Amino acid sequence: MGLADVWRRVCYDLRMLFLGNLLPEVWFADTHGLLLMAIVVFAMFCVIKGADWLVEGAAGIAKRLGMPEVIIGATIVSLGTTTPEAAVSVLAAWSGDAGLALGNGVGSIIADTGLIFGVGCLMCALPADRFVLSRQGWVQFGAGLLLALLCVGAYMIMGDEAVLGRWVGVLLVGLLVGYLVISVKWSRMHPHGEPRLVSEEETVEARGYEERSKEDRGVGVLLGMGLAGLVLVIFSGDGLVQAVTVLAEKAGIPQVVIASTLVAFGTSLPELVVGVTAIRKGHAELLVGNVIGADILNVLFVIGVSAMAAPLGIVDMKANVPEIFLYMHLPVMVGMLVLMRIFIAGSVKTGAFKRWMGVPLVAGYVFFVGLQYWLSA
Repeated sequence: MGLADVWRRVCYDLRMLFLGNLLPEVWFADTHGLLLMAIVVFAMFCVIKGADWLVEGAAGIAKRLGMPEVIIGATIVSLGTTTPEAAVSVLAAWSGDAGLALGNGVGSIIADTGLIFGVGCLMCALPADRFVLSRQGWVQFGAGLLLALLCVGAYMIMGDEAVLGRWVGVLLVGLLVGYLVISVKWSRMHPHGEPRLVSEEETVEARGYEERSKEDRGVGVLLGMGLAGLVLVIFSGDGLVQAVTVLAEKAGIPQVVIASTLVAFGTSLPELVVGVTAIRKGHAELLVGNVIGADILNVLFVIGVSAMAAPLGIVDMKANVPEIFLYMHLPVMVGMLVLMRIFIAGSVKTGAFKRWMGVPLVAGYVFFVGLQYWLSA
């Protein structure tokens, strides 16, 4: 076995650790049903507590540094929530399963925009920061459109052998560096003196939330709280998904249904819980910024770094529908981004996203998941 084979094996084992189970599967496989239910309850508590720490830390840092929460959400929080996906995708590319990286990035954009932002809209009228949405909002749309054009162009030129080469990865990572630099510049230009756009439809708990506890904490403490919350959300979320999956198997639910529902939902669980917690605590700007930033980073960071590691195949000949990524995933992603762009155009005029806007986003996500199950059956 050569050095290259050893490296691929190590990358494969690491990918299985991150992608398959962050926690050992044996902890759940032979566990009694009642104990599994207790694990589910405890994991849910840990996910919620971790989200509390992450939101409080991020909001506190924003206040200490004088940065708008929506920009913190679009940079620090979104970078933290997309880092595990980037690790999985890069290791997948290195171990020879490059197609997983592309699907992971695009699928995350669909989930973030349709499920997470949609649920957020349904909960309350999310604040629409004109300054950020007229800048990072266009970067979000442009990044998704650029990815779609690159994929379609590669398929038109190379057919079934189409790949996103390493030069595409270099291009995307270069744009990532530029985005991070200009985000810092934009944060300094943001009109801090303007009153925060808060929806009248926010919950009573959100309106009454007190921030005095964070005022006495230093940036280091707040950063540690945020990182601890992120780790707790990721690991407890993984444990929650594993426990629920085993319970479903014990109940006789087919594996294909579990894969297309519970596991798929589990990959978006950390971002969803963080977003819901942000709204509950009166920091809805974090959810808006996190979704926009995560969409940008899924293209420029996750797919960009993965393409630098290895060329990413666009057509999966092992799937029931080899061109499903081109015929379904990409169009749904672009459709979600176009719909959100339309909503942004109307919301910046009123200062808030309307709650009804969450209906088509969530419905589109549910339709997407259901259609995937139907095609893979």
